[in-house]
Amino acid sequence: MHEFQLWINGRETQGDRVRTLVLPYDQSPIARVHDAGPAQLADALSAAHRAARIMRDLTAAERAAILRRAHALLENRREEFARTISQESGKPLREARLESARAAETLLFSSSEALRLAGEVVPMDAAHAGAGRLAFTLREPLGVIAAITPFNFPLNLSVHKIGPALAAGNAVVHKPASTTPLSGLLLARLFADAGLPAGALNVIPGPGASIGDALVDDPRVAMVTFTGSAEVGFAIRARAGLKRVTLELGNNSALLVHHDANLDDCIARAIPGAFAHSGQVCISVQRIFVHRDVFDRFCEQFIAGAAALRLGHPLDEETQVSSLITPAEAERVSAWIRAAAQAGAHVTGGDLHGPATLSPAVLTETPENSDVWVKEAFGPLACLRSYSDLDDAIAAVNRSPYGLQAGIFTRDLSTAFYAAREVHVGGFLINDVPQFRVDQMPYGGVKLSGTGREGPRYAIEEMTEPKLVSWRW
Repeated sequence: MHEFQLWINGRETQGDRVRTLVLPYDQSPIARVHDAGPAQLADALSAAHRAARIMRDLTAAERAAILRRAHALLENRREEFARTISQESGKPLREARLESARAAETLLFSSSEALRLAGEVVPMDAAHAGAGRLAFTLREPLGVIAAITPFNFPLNLSVHKIGPALAAGNAVVHKPASTTPLSGLLLARLFADAGLPAGALNVIPGPGASIGDALVDDPRVAMVTFTGSAEVGFAIRARAGLKRVTLELGNNSALLVHHDANLDDCIARAIPGAFAHSGQVCISVQRIFVHRDVFDRFCEQFIAGAAALRLGHPLDEETQVSSLITPAEAERVSAWIRAAAQAGAHVTGGDLHGPATLSPAVLTETPENSDVWVKEAFGPLACLRSYSDLDDAIAAVNRSPYGLQAGIFTRDLSTAFYAAREVHVGGFLINDVPQFRVDQMPYGGVKLSGTGREGPRYAIEEMTEPKLVSWRW
């Protein structure tokens, strides 16, 4: 069994303790991984603090070249990374391959944005007192970025934080999720092969309550970028003080299906939109509002499509739905489904298979106060509800405390853009499911879904600050 040490200052480093990592699907051991303690955290922060000056002094061309080399190395190792993702997260291999391909694209986008990092000329003579002055702004790196990433996209969501940070000239201390540290550790070694200066990327798995809190508290950390639960996001924001904070938090994505929608196209996209990676996606389709004229047909086809999805081992080429990240999470989602059924919901599917696998569940007549409707399920379930008036459906969408992405299927442009204007979310998809994302687009939410935006160009804006330079001649 392979043993993964920490990555600090450009080399492998032993941790405070060693634990066994298991495959979520059957709990079989897959690797041994080191966890950081206070001493290793201090070393990582010191290394990043020193490297931040080196990264700042690299030219844009040098930073872009490192990212391009990292992209090329990842392209050549996509299958290796995909299998690692699949083993540590339980994600079906076909989806893990898509993630490794997307991560390579994110590196390429980051390299391009390194070359476009620029300020602007300020028209000083627009004010009487500014006559005889020329001014412009520079975009400068913040310094040390703490990147805290979740389990569900252990490679691509890491790249979404690390790639832009390095492109902008920052150094990074990365704390991956305890359940999925392997992708991040492999990525650090890949960056070293790409020529990244030692200390510019340090990866320290460990418990969030100690490592994560210490990262947020340390005065050398200029920014915290976090993807995870709203509860942890609130705690980070409360203790971060004047540090920059980007938070990508929870959601319970809504999809509107109007009476004139192309149902075949909609259902073909909504099924993977709800059940990919067992619903463990921040923008997974959870609440589906279907016009009453097409509700029965939609339900029949959607339920049949969900039931036809193949369950199995994540490394099986034919598997479409595998396990949740832990047995405890499978039991939580199962309990939410049972509670909804007891409150009057009609449930199809949702059966437990093995220690952590649930079959896709479709719920109708779900009470609006049930957990599966109000909270982020992060499991393989979708709740269907009919509507007759679009404004009523939009009001129900907006009653959610979350607002990451939502979507509508309709052939009518006026209806589509009316909904886009009225639904309060960070991203609205027309004739697509809210689970859709490409990696160069701005991505982030409102309300409890967080603050700030990701996507390399937009993340770099968060990870730099403008400096004004004025010259009086």
